[in-house]
Amino acid sequence: MTTGVEETVVIIVGAGPSGLATAACLHKLSIPYIILEREDCIASLFNKKTYNRLHLHLVKSFCQLPHLPFPASFPTYAPIAQFLEYLDDYASCFKINPRFCNRVKFAKYEEDEEKWKVEAEVDGGGVKRYEGRFLVVATGETSDVFIPEVDGLSDFKGEVIHSTEYKSGKGYENKKVLVVGAGNSGMEIALDLSNYGAKTSIVVRSPVSFSLLLSGGPRNFSMGIHILSRWSFNIGLKLQKIIPIHLVDSFLVLVNNIIFGDLTRYGIQRPQEGPIAGKVRHSKYPVVDMGTTEKIKSSEIRVLPALKSANGGGYEVVFENGRFYQFDVILFATGFKRSTHLWLQGGDCLLNNDGLPKPMYPNHWKGENGLYCAGLARRGLYGARMDAQSIAQHIFKLI
Repeated sequence: MTTGVEETVVIIVGAGPSGLATAACLHKLSIPYIILEREDCIASLFNKKTYNRLHLHLVKSFCQLPHLPFPASFPTYAPIAQFLEYLDDYASCFKINPRFCNRVKFAKYEEDEEKWKVEAEVDGGGVKRYEGRFLVVATGETSDVFIPEVDGLSDFKGEVIHSTEYKSGKGYENKKVLVVGAGNSGMEIALDLSNYGAKTSIVVRSPVSFSLLLSGGPRNFSMGIHILSRWSFNIGLKLQKIIPIHLVDSFLVLVNNIIFGDLTRYGIQRPQEGPIAGKVRHSKYPVVDMGTTEKIKSSEIRVLPALKSANGGGYEVVFENGRFYQFDVILFATGFKRSTHLWLQGGDCLLNNDGLPKPMYPNHWKGENGLYCAGLARRGLYGARMDAQSIAQHIFKLI
């Protein structure tokens, strides 16, 4: 069943932090909008798909959304529960009322009418239609989970989960758990599992061939990741505003080599490009260490080479060096993909096939025919805040 058309000035797709920030900025400028959300709550990634021990890795001043700072009572690094409290208060403060359970299936710009037409499936199988002069894609960098294809995985007898399904290490005690992926989530989940008594191993994919980190003694292989202390990373983000990035990177590498020592003997090698340069140029975030490094150095967490296959019909996992081990659980911390290309027509000017901006920063947020994107530049909550303000101001000038 298709309902009548609802018209507005701006249609926002996505009620995560980016969509909420955009809605708040439009509200401050008295610009009418509708915000569509496929889930039944705001910020569904943080509400439903994060682990319990998560704290924001950046100081709260980097993570606050436009026009509403974090409460002074919040700690420097907010835990997930307080961040969700902040988002609820944010939506209430700016009277943001998303249309929940609206899964957008189609969006197209009609040139003769100079408006965007959007269709969304709603609960019960119905379809709702919306029209607006402007369209903001705020579906986030982390919209759909990604698990790589692994030979034999479908026949693996153990448990297979994505990091979004993981809450805590409780219940994994004495289980052999393989974490695939060593970004911030993978590294912290490995730490949490180890703290709960799981026999934890972690895999880091890399274009460089690996040697196995044997229990009898480490072997050199390239991880290609920057591991930074939380305080130094936050200092680096502040310094990049006032001094050249290459000097910031030199400072961070020097300081963290002092903190962690030479990690190459444990199989962890820094990329040639610095941590801030990699973040700015390639959106590759450094790993903010929460204690995992010490667990690796003490052999409480084992580092393994790239995953090759799961031995179908059993618990064995085979690695690129030909060795195999048995695991009770494989946890994929392998990130996300985006599905914007499945529903957005005419967005080629702004977004690539992976749903990320084509234009270079800082002009990444603006497309043609009133199309915008917020929070897709891989610059975290700080980037989402800047995008939302830029979009709202640009629309204000056009109406």
